[in-house]
Amino acid sequence: MTGVNEIRSAFLDYFKKNDHQVVDSGPLVPRNDPTLMFANAGMNQFKNVFTGLEKRDYSRAVTSQKCVRAGGKHNDLDNVGYTARHHTFFEMLGNFSFGDYFKDRAIELAWNLITKELGLPKDKLLVTVYAEDDQAFDLWKKIAGLGEDRIIRIPTSDNFWTMGDTGPCGPCSEIFYDHGEHIWGGPPGSPEEDGDRFIEIWNLVFMQYEQTPDERLDLPRPSIDTGMGLERLATILQGVHNNYDIDLFRALIAASENATGVDAEGDALGSHRVIADHLRSTSFLIADGVLPSNEGRGYVLRRIMRRGMRHAHLLGARDPLMHRLVPTLVREMGRAYPELGRAEDLITETLKLEETRFRKTLERGLGLLDSATEDLSAGGRLDGETAFKLYDTFGFPLDLTQDALRERDISVDLDGFTTAMERQKAEARAAWSGSGSAATETVWFALKEKHGATDFLGYETETAEGVVVALASEDRETGTLSAGESGFVILNQTPFYGESGGQVGDTGELSGPGVKAQVTNTRKKADGLFVHSVTVEEGDLVPGLALELKVDHSRRAAIRSNHSATHLVHEALREVLGTHVAQKGSLVSPDRLRFDFSHPKPVSDDELATVETFANEIVLQNAQVDTRLMAVDDAIEAGAMALFGEKYGEEVRVVSMGTALHGAKAGKPYSLELCGGTHVRRTGDIGLVTLVSEGAVAAGVRRVEALTGAEARAYLDAQDKRMREVAAILKTSSDDVPSRVAQLIEERRKLERDLADARKKLAMGGGGGEGEAVRDAGGFKLMARTVEGINPKDLKGMADEAKGQLGSGVVVLISVAEEGKAAIVTAVTADLTEKVSAVDLVRIGSEALGGRGGGGRPDMAQAGGPDGSKAEEAVAAIEGHLASL
Repeated sequence: MTGVNEIRSAFLDYFKKNDHQVVDSGPLVPRNDPTLMFANAGMNQFKNVFTGLEKRDYSRAVTSQKCVRAGGKHNDLDNVGYTARHHTFFEMLGNFSFGDYFKDRAIELAWNLITKELGLPKDKLLVTVYAEDDQAFDLWKKIAGLGEDRIIRIPTSDNFWTMGDTGPCGPCSEIFYDHGEHIWGGPPGSPEEDGDRFIEIWNLVFMQYEQTPDERLDLPRPSIDTGMGLERLATILQGVHNNYDIDLFRALIAASENATGVDAEGDALGSHRVIADHLRSTSFLIADGVLPSNEGRGYVLRRIMRRGMRHAHLLGARDPLMHRLVPTLVREMGRAYPELGRAEDLITETLKLEETRFRKTLERGLGLLDSATEDLSAGGRLDGETAFKLYDTFGFPLDLTQDALRERDISVDLDGFTTAMERQKAEARAAWSGSGSAATETVWFALKEKHGATDFLGYETETAEGVVVALASEDRETGTLSAGESGFVILNQTPFYGESGGQVGDTGELSGPGVKAQVTNTRKKADGLFVHSVTVEEGDLVPGLALELKVDHSRRAAIRSNHSATHLVHEALREVLGTHVAQKGSLVSPDRLRFDFSHPKPVSDDELATVETFANEIVLQNAQVDTRLMAVDDAIEAGAMALFGEKYGEEVRVVSMGTALHGAKAGKPYSLELCGGTHVRRTGDIGLVTLVSEGAVAAGVRRVEALTGAEARAYLDAQDKRMREVAAILKTSSDDVPSRVAQLIEERRKLERDLADARKKLAMGGGGGEGEAVRDAGGFKLMARTVEGINPKDLKGMADEAKGQLGSGVVVLISVAEEGKAAIVTAVTADLTEKVSAVDLVRIGSEALGGRGGGGRPDMAQAGGPDGSKAEEAVAAIEGHLASL
């Protein structure tokens, strides 16, 4: 039992046998903590349980939590690949007690696991306790039989855990493993504690206090939170000292060696390790719904990806590499984390696209670096701001900048780079503050705890009776909502759907004897609490009041149609574009549907037409829409699509629509998805699906919008009416409109060309007014004309013709546009360019027209001016200049 997968299973099974609920890892994007960018500890998903805001039906839990530390407060990115234990992605094994057992049982469970179940030698273990925690000190002596010299008291905050400035807190007890005298380092608390001999493997947190702004109080129900790094534990059980030498990383590094043809030794070893680590973090983040971008979580993902890709470049990989390693990762970790397998196509496509782009970034970055250092010679130094701009704006890493400059003996101002980096980090922290996927809203958790979840009846009915259990105004509970007031209503049961999964919330009416309120929106809060936004029109709403509840039927029907159509469009996109297509966002409203999906390039008109055809084929089947409750694992095994990163309970609703007509799925259910939304009874109820737009949302994400039913018919009717109106104007049939329009466009282009030619001939033929005849100006022949309706770009050609007519002389042509602006061209025949410059002449003319400058060659120059009414003055100024030569 030394493999990573075996160790993980053994840990979970051990605590399951000791009455712990095995809980799946929470997503890497936290749902209940707006202060975290990524999950970085096992307790993240239990935060509201520990603080008392949330109750669960178990008091003991065990998890293997996927974690990422690559941004914000916990950032190990720059150390990865060069130390024995730093990772961007790691697994945290943990057991938890929510007011159940405490220190004695936690210590007993931990000691028995590592010494009896896992077989670690007791003489290799020592523990730390908080200096003032005599209870933990005595328990370790009693339960583990450790001597006092093996129990180290630590007086610092390293052994006292706090959730924040206020809230649960308590002392810690850490378990260390001694790797042996041959490795430098001392025990915790000693001057050599930063060495690698004694390594912490498990931290037991004893939550026994509540920190208030004024004092520290005893918690009524002390709890346990533990965390043990799976990778660190594996190194011990596999008899190695470096995390990258365990079986999981050996497999990933071997795949990297095979793909590059470069052995993992010497300088290449660090690059292979970076690639293996970054492959894990990027793949898991993509599987949990994060895509590379230039801000927030997507920006951190892109940095991780590009760092791994740069090391592939350093290994000499000429083509994108990391996407070719995904099957090995799925094989190694897919059983424990099935979301990897479900997202394999998306992960592969995203990595391939990003690495293709990054290789272009490398080329551009090297070009920018050459430009930035062209004035530097050997011994020079590139300023830190420029180096950071290359890194931050263009994705060009510092060490690659240093490598590229090293052969020219040019260094980088590292202090300046660090200053710029710290400034950017401070700005990023400020921008992130307060953001997150779901803010903790205390009032809703309190109401959920007090009254329980709302019973949702809306799958079966749009009308029902319910009792008001609570009212709220803004962010606090209230006792009454009176006529003219707006607020929030919580009912014991409701047919109103709460906004979630892209589907908007229901609206409608609440009524009873002497009371009436309009429901303007419905939302889900606190995992099961339906919150109705209302405006009271008559009477008073008070807790305990029984009401009739009525959903706006026509609006709900339109929403149902659009939601079911969304499923069909999703599957049709996968069928036409490929199985890498995955939902990245949606909006299901009464008047339209919007669907965002992963795809690396625009969808062609032909592809969109096929998607629309496939979706409508299922509509025309008029098949019954089946909904089943299933265990989540069974549903996924049956082929149901789940949204990556979504939180699903033990039972899920599986919505099935239609029978596939094409490809490998022919004869099987067409659309099969986990979904909590409301849907039509039969696909024919959708009526019609019409795609109306397609475009980009972000890198690698496209968006389609569609209409269904009456909205689709109205849209098509309007399109048809416009087509018939155009056909009537053109005196042709609707079928012939495209060819007739094309014919008219070509005829117009020909007329425009003919008109331009006629204007030029007329202009060059004279007779347009004063100043156009050939005259003598200081001994030079001068042809000057002012013309209208001539495109300025045609003036040079006309000037060339005029020079040919003159033989020897100067030409001035001024074109005046309808809005009064002027363009001027001056031309000088070749025999006169040593005496007269067209550039000088055009500048004189431009100044007279109210312009500045102009430019060209000695024989031809062009300029403009805002005041075409001064055309004669411009000619006169040029004539005067010629006369002065």
